[in-house]
Amino acid sequence: MNQALLDKIEAAYRRKSALKFNVGDTVHVHTRVREGDKERTQVFNGIVIGRRGHGVNATFTVRRISYGQGVERIFPCDSPFVERVEVERRGRVRRGKLTYLRQRTGRAAVTVREDKSVPAPAAK
Repeated sequence: MNQALLDKIEAAYRRKSALKFNVGDTVHVHTRVREGDKERTQVFNGIVIGRRGHGVNATFTVRRISYGQGVERIFPCDSPFVERVEVERRGRVRRGKLTYLRQRTGRAAVTVREDKSVPAPAAK
């Protein structure tokens, strides 16, 4: 199949508004969690260390330090369970993937320079 046909088929499953964040940004990812017959929203905070894929297969990886242990979670960009992604602060990085943060400990593991050239997101 050619790519144009695949893109047309995938368009029905794409998110209406694109997620606007980059690698290096500190984000709050709001996900819908279903427990039995109840549903709630859970927030995962961390630094975006990578994006991959395109179309419906696009994903992004968020890393945070929890109780001294590094935790990474991969989210599909177009998943209906990802309600929204809030950018807390913009990061200025020179790489497409920040896997080097995995070897860092302490404060260095969560420190990425802030990008002052991009307007800061509105605080809530």
